[in-house]
Amino acid sequence: MSHPAPRKLPWLLLISALIILADRFTKTLVSNRIAMGDAITVIPGFLRITHWLNEGAAFSLFADSTSPNVVRWGLIAFSAFAGIAVLVALVRLGSRFSLTTVALALVFGGAIGNLHDRVRYGSVVDFIEVHIFGYHWPDFNVADSCIVIGACLLVLDSLFPRKDGESPTVEVHQP
Repeated sequence: MSHPAPRKLPWLLLISALIILADRFTKTLVSNRIAMGDAITVIPGFLRITHWLNEGAAFSLFADSTSPNVVRWGLIAFSAFAGIAVLVALVRLGSRFSLTTVALALVFGGAIGNLHDRVRYGSVVDFIEVHIFGYHWPDFNVADSCIVIGACLLVLDSLFPRKDGESPTVEVHQP
């Protein structure tokens, strides 16, 4: 008699929860230790820890809107909808670890981390400032990083060839 494989969903949700905790911890640490607008240089000319509030979307998109409340609630609605969609996908695919499910766990954790800030504070703390070859990358945070890494993993997963009828996931082999 064959038993179904144990579901990995609790472990995937644990990944998301750890991301949310790391995001909250780092944002709180920065908010308590670095004055608004100040920065600590980590690697000169490359990396600084700053303290900025982002009232817009990724890369401060819409931050200078003439209707900040509309932007805030629009971003909250979009983030909540996206978070629910990712959670539904995680539940449906949560019977195994794969590049897709780990990517979705990263995106879900990041989305909930930033959603929490938008609902509770009206803005998101961004604190990682990177300069690459003289270009200033917009400041970001742990949640943003996890969303981008998860999205990149999803793109990477989509590039793997599939056999006919194979599920669109690549198994992550465990020792």
